[in-house]
Amino acid sequence: MSDKPYPNLHLSQFKTVSLLIIDDDDIDATALRRALHKLKLLNPLYRAKDGLEALEMLRNGDVPTPYIILLDINMPRMNGIEFLEVLRADPELTHAVVFVLTTSKSDEDILAAYREHVAGYLLKQRMDSDFMQVIGLLDHYWRVIELPDSQQ
Repeated sequence: MSDKPYPNLHLSQFKTVSLLIIDDDDIDATALRRALHKLKLLNPLYRAKDGLEALEMLRNGDVPTPYIILLDINMPRMNGIEFLEVLRADPELTHAVVFVLTTSKSDEDILAAYREHVAGYLLKQRMDSDFMQVIGLLDHYWRVIELPDSQQ
């Protein structure tokens, strides 16, 4: 006999979590969308091609709360580290949960990202073989933790 961990849990009880992908690489953004779709994760997806566009979207309320940000480091106009510094300094946005998803293995980038309180730093190179596990990790993360509902 085995116990079911959540016998009365229905998918309708889960909160919808929006995902904001901040990445200038169309191929990487498409691969991420496909992986989410393959795992049947129907979270609303939003995309910005750099930090400036992402800040504008967040400040205009274009990304419904709660949300998780998947952030690349190497981007034009405003890179990921610069974005994190502005995000954490903004009282309206400082609560955002951010995972870095990048090709940068630089210790300097990793330390800078964690100084800005990212939830995790994931390398895209490792995503080839473990990509679906990483997406599954994100799915479990937002199902288990509580995210802020509003920007207050």
